[in-house]
Amino acid sequence: MRVLLVEDDDMIGRSLSQALDAQGWSVDWVRDGELAYSALIDGDYACVLLDLGLPRQDGTEVLRKARARGNATPVLVLTARDGLDDRITGLDLGADDYLLKPYEFRELLARMRAVIRRRDGAAHSVIGSGDLQLDLTTREVLVRGERSALSAREFALLHALLERPGAILSREQLENRIYGWGEEVMSNAVDVLIHGMRKKLGPDAIRNVRGLGWRVVTTLALAGSEGSAK
Repeated sequence: MRVLLVEDDDMIGRSLSQALDAQGWSVDWVRDGELAYSALIDGDYACVLLDLGLPRQDGTEVLRKARARGNATPVLVLTARDGLDDRITGLDLGADDYLLKPYEFRELLARMRAVIRRRDGAAHSVIGSGDLQLDLTTREVLVRGERSALSAREFALLHALLERPGAILSREQLENRIYGWGEEVMSNAVDVLIHGMRKKLGPDAIRNVRGLGWRVVTTLALAGSEGSAK
């Protein structure tokens, strides 16, 4: 999944980007408030990690403008501003959570999962229904209760589809959720990924709607053929 990291400190930003990348996240990193606002409005992110003390535009202003525009992307503030008024202001402006520096990376990951889970309307770490579910904590897919491991891109693809079961997502929408800036994306990358996913989930789990895109089916047939779900 894609995350927007807004951090002007090179050492912190580089270290956090590498750590998130190692956990399977696609990280877009910006270093000032104006770039952060543009990326947040134009991008399709699972969540945003937002520092407040930024050049060109303060993080609180980025958050205020984004929420005023109706952008509902989960925002987790990461800052050294530990005053009560700062925390209240950030939360009142629309931050979903507020984590003080320095923090433990494992806690950051747990808080990221929590804000994404709340955005998805889930009270626990498993989303989806019926025969097909996704565990956000272990990054495993459950097919009729049987767990299978997923690659980072498989997880991002299935998460995007299960956020809105039955909705059709275009190739561009899926690419935006799976790949970060600078990643080379082949023209058939989504097709190849879906082909591999069908081997794990069943041939009818992800269906193509010709000319529009793909949608997920949470009630899986016991039998099917690859040709029935192109």
